[in-house]
Amino acid sequence: MSLNRIMTAAIAMLAALALAGAASLIILTTYLHRTTESMGSAVEGVRLAEALQVDLLSLYRLSDSLLRIPADSPRSFAAIESGLRLHLDEARRNAWSSEEQALISEAERTISNYLLARESVANLPPVEASRQLVPRLEEALAVLDRLVVFNVNEARGIQLQADRWDQLANLGGICVAALLVLGGGSLLWWMRRFVFRPLLDMSRAMRRFGTGRKRTRAPESGPVELRDMARTFNEMANSLARQQEEQLTFLAGVAHDLRNPLSALKMSAALVTSGRPIPEERMQKTMALVRRQVARLDRMVGDLLDATRIEAGRFELSLEERDVRELATSVVELYLAGGSSHDLRLHLPEEPVLLSCDATRVEQVLHNLVSNALKYSQGGSRVDVIVGREGEEAVLSVVDRGIGISSEELRTLFAPFRRTGRAREKAPGVGLGLSVARRIVEAHGGRIAVESRPGEGSTFHVRLPRAHAAAHPAGPGDATPSPAGTVH
Repeated sequence: MSLNRIMTAAIAMLAALALAGAASLIILTTYLHRTTESMGSAVEGVRLAEALQVDLLSLYRLSDSLLRIPADSPRSFAAIESGLRLHLDEARRNAWSSEEQALISEAERTISNYLLARESVANLPPVEASRQLVPRLEEALAVLDRLVVFNVNEARGIQLQADRWDQLANLGGICVAALLVLGGGSLLWWMRRFVFRPLLDMSRAMRRFGTGRKRTRAPESGPVELRDMARTFNEMANSLARQQEEQLTFLAGVAHDLRNPLSALKMSAALVTSGRPIPEERMQKTMALVRRQVARLDRMVGDLLDATRIEAGRFELSLEERDVRELATSVVELYLAGGSSHDLRLHLPEEPVLLSCDATRVEQVLHNLVSNALKYSQGGSRVDVIVGREGEEAVLSVVDRGIGISSEELRTLFAPFRRTGRAREKAPGVGLGLSVARRIVEAHGGRIAVESRPGEGSTFHVRLPRAHAAAHPAGPGDATPSPAGTVH
């Protein structure tokens, strides 16, 4: 059930009803106009027929020899005959049906017969003239009576038809109005129940969530659009709840991870300040312990600061052209100088691998990967750091034979504050190193990937775009480490 479709259909239906009402009103107005014209024509026909009857009777009266009216009188024979013929012409023009035309033709014939007969009896005695004229006069008047009756009946028929159309128009108007009211009322009822109520429920859920009731969720009801809105809000609320849980877990993990080096520092400080004589060997071990714990604290704080800068958008790079072989060598030599118990090996190509990069940040990525490889693999096992070229990319790989990572854990490996179960058991940390490393690599326009199997070890590949790649074309064996460039 889509709100958009329902609203569109409802508006289309109401618009169609309104359009039908408007079209019906136009048709009715046109019909009433034509009815009025027809009624006027019928009334005019009655008037002309009666005028012809009056003209005939006036001629008959003037035919009486007892009346002596001058020829120049307004009611002379010529004037009356002229008016009679004028009324006949008007009646013919006013007639629109064939039946009325036939009646007018018959009336014209009988009137002509009467006029001819009146001229033929002009010299006869009045009684004889009347005896010959009266039948023709009555015949003409009878035809005119039929013309009057025809127009009257026509006017009545038009009136009856107009009355029927008026009733239909009233019924149609009532039906359209009822449908409009019913449709509008139904639409309002539907919107109140299926639109406004879910909206109010969603608004109340949002207010409760905003006041601190984090378990409040919006009901997913109503049209598709509102369900999608409620589902989006619920997903956002669930995401915020998960973030809050992750933040609490992170704070707990940070507190736990800070407690260990702080406890060691506290014990070392207590030993040094106890006032008792401390053998030189014991003092050196204590100071070495202090250095390791301070290094751990420095790394944890550095990861937190880097993560904060990245999230705040204040992460900047100082780019310069460097040979990645030098960066990898400095990182590996640092761990070798520290007396690592692992078999750490560096594999370098014979030709330079130039990068336009922030050298400090790239070394930070390598430090993180090498440190993880050493932490999560058994002492004495082999760890390889490989520098190579593939096409226009520089490839830095770190390979260990450690505990490995499962396929489920690989999906969230680079997420901040996420540490796998075996990693938490193996070494402390806050779960920011790989997240920061990925963001640094992506800031350089590169990418980082991992291949791993539990119990067999992991291989991390960092791919960065090379500088002046055209000046050093890659050969088919660029990705293979050169034996001559191996450092033990």
